[in-house]
Amino acid sequence: MKIAFDAKRFFHNTSGLGNYSRDLVRILSRYAPDNEYLLLNKNKSERGKEILSYPNVQFIETSKGNFSRQLKMGKDAQKHGADIFHGLSGELPLKWDSKPIKKVVTIHDLIFVRYPQYYSFFDRRIHFWKFKKAAEMADKIIAISEQTKRDIVQYLKIPESKIDVIYQGCHQAFKEQQSPEFMQAVKTQYTLPERFILNVGTIEDRKNLLSVVKAICGTAIPLVVVGRKTQYYKKIERFIKKNKMEKQVLFLEGVSMDELAAIYKLADIFVYPSFFEGFGIPVIEALFSRTVVVTSNTSCLPEAGGKDSVYIDPHNDLDMKAKLIFIWDNESERRRREDKGFDFVQKFNDEPIAKELMNFYQKII
Repeated sequence: MKIAFDAKRFFHNTSGLGNYSRDLVRILSRYAPDNEYLLLNKNKSERGKEILSYPNVQFIETSKGNFSRQLKMGKDAQKHGADIFHGLSGELPLKWDSKPIKKVVTIHDLIFVRYPQYYSFFDRRIHFWKFKKAAEMADKIIAISEQTKRDIVQYLKIPESKIDVIYQGCHQAFKEQQSPEFMQAVKTQYTLPERFILNVGTIEDRKNLLSVVKAICGTAIPLVVVGRKTQYYKKIERFIKKNKMEKQVLFLEGVSMDELAAIYKLADIFVYPSFFEGFGIPVIEALFSRTVVVTSNTSCLPEAGGKDSVYIDPHNDLDMKAKLIFIWDNESERRRREDKGFDFVQKFNDEPIAKELMNFYQKII
């Protein structure tokens, strides 16, 4: 089987969609090595170069020109004999020739419909049109959670039978045990507290970091935040200064994947009170790191966290505060939940996901 991928995000996105794209191709190339995997894009980058070294993965330089991704990439995949074209980020090419090819699209979330206040009018219209068109054109759709599947049915009016849920995993670094020397080096480099709670993700309204800062206000619990700052950060900064919390909250940027994996393992608690997610990869990363998770009881987050994570109302700072303090003060409860969470997260390992993907592709063919 020859499978072509829209590799724009594979090569040029550092997080979210890029990580999904790279992990999907990596695990397929390892666990389904008899297939050929074609990465189509106008150019490549250093990202994912170790995956390109696999003998069954090939970069295909696609046609140049304006809108070539929409108008020419599909035909390029057909020209190279692909059996399946997989759009990894909610989009499919608009133009194809008459040669047979099956079309698959992964849809991660429809947050732009659920939370329009986070997007401009123009972006909402463009996103909706692209996702709707891709969903209608695709032979089958992959949703990364049951929540996303429900949203595709509700908002894009796509039959449920056309959609399969296949969860995503996370980077291998979170599943490995770093050496004590490396762990200590990371702790020293970033001046991490002896004990701390951790939050990871872009610092934006939807991720709801301000609620975490409010929840720990008046406690002695240190918070470490790893993520890119947006305009929303200024709200948090004002609250921190007003309440003299500068020494309690540490912000980190430019952290490598291996360093981030170490920071997860060093944390006592991972807190992720997002209002809405398509899936919530940081929750999976924390569970693989054997770090107890406190997250929202909304959207897909209970799917990612399992029954032994701690769930809070993201609109209720007092609920979060009480549960954080309880877990912080109870080592035996933390250990119990860490072990149970680690058992649960094995379903998101590479091999079972690769098997699901191959079953999905083979059904289409």
